[in-house]
Amino acid sequence: MALIRWEPVRELNTIQNEMNRLFNTFFEAPQPGNGGTTPQTRRWLPAMDLVETENHFVLRADLPGLSEDDVKIELEDNVLTISGVRKAEHEERKEGFYRVERASGSFARSLTLPEGVDPQGVSAHFDRGVLEVRIPKPEERKPRKVAISVGASGGQKTIEGSESKTTESKTSESKSRKSS
Repeated sequence: MALIRWEPVRELNTIQNEMNRLFNTFFEAPQPGNGGTTPQTRRWLPAMDLVETENHFVLRADLPGLSEDDVKIELEDNVLTISGVRKAEHEERKEGFYRVERASGSFARSLTLPEGVDPQGVSAHFDRGVLEVRIPKPEERKPRKVAISVGASGGQKTIEGSESKTTESKTSESKSRKSS
C-alpha cells in the first residue's frame, strides 16, 4: 500500500471552492417563472482551469453541448471574458413528473490578465466541448545596466540593478570626492 502525504491546506482549498460553488448556486436560485410555481432553469457557470506553462497561460473551460458559435471571447483592458448561452433541451409538460438537473442559460466568466499581455497573441481552440485559450506570457522586464566611472582615470565599471545607488557606488563617489 502506497503512502499518500496529507496536505491540509489543499483540503481546505477544496472545501472553500465547494462552499463558494454552493453559495453561488444558493443565492442565484431561480425565481418562479410566469407567476407559476415552476422554477425557471438555474444559472449555469462552466468549470474552468488555468494552467501556467513556460511561455503561456492556458485556460480550459468545459462547455458541453455548445459549439464554437455559442461562445464569445473578448479581451478588453487586460480582462479576458468568456461568455455564451446554453439552451435548454427539455420541453415543458403539464402532466407527470420528471427531473431537470442540467442547468442552462447565459454565462460569463472573466479573468484579469497580467500587464503587458499582447492581445494579438491570444488564441483559442474548441474541441469536443472543451475550449482552450492560450495567452502568451508578457516579457519580463530586464534590469537596466548603469555604467559608473571610477576615480580620475575614467575607467568604467558596470553595476547591474536598478537605478538607485548601491553601497559600492556610494563608496566610489566618496573616494572621488576626497581625491578632488
